[in-house]
Amino acid sequence: MEDETPSIRDMLAVNLRAARAARGISLSELSRRSGIGKATLSQLESGGGNPTIETVFSLSRVLEVAISDLLDHRAGGALTVVRGADVEVLSGEGVDLRPLRRIETGDGVFEVYDQVVRGDAPQRSQGHVGVEHTIVQTGSLLVEVAGRSVEVGPGDYVAFDAREPHCYTAAEGPVHSVLLLQYRADERLDGRPHPVLKG
Repeated sequence: MEDETPSIRDMLAVNLRAARAARGISLSELSRRSGIGKATLSQLESGGGNPTIETVFSLSRVLEVAISDLLDHRAGGALTVVRGADVEVLSGEGVDLRPLRRIETGDGVFEVYDQVVRGDAPQRSQGHVGVEHTIVQTGSLLVEVAGRSVEVGPGDYVAFDAREPHCYTAAEGPVHSVLLLQYRADERLDGRPHPVLKG
């Protein structure tokens, strides 16, 4: 029997409250640091609202936790099946992400996402912890990292230090790809270690 996957809203509510409490940051201070309204944060902590990629990435940066620390429900077992239709989409300006799995090995963490770069707008990031690995399945993807750009197509692979500002743009229509985010469990944006939240 397969477990029902909690919604992104539900997991973000639980994990956001825990991360904020672990850091000793008030809702007002988190609002100031992240640029997200206090009412919006309160709504997210209550399991409401409509979180976007930009919101989750901003909270991840400010709280110095991995994205999966905010979205993951830590399911495990000998056989893990993630049905595409059962995974809630987290959308941003130009990307739809479906978080599929968080994998922990020793002090390393891997987050696996199904990613669609829609083609209606570029998806920009100010940077976050880890190394991004992207494998394009269909379409043509323009990847910009710290002033350099490369176009990759079906079967191509690109990787880069995700702490650098970066941008994904679909060159001609939607691009389907697999995104793997790799980092150390204790990694922070500035490269210094920090205590990991205990779940």
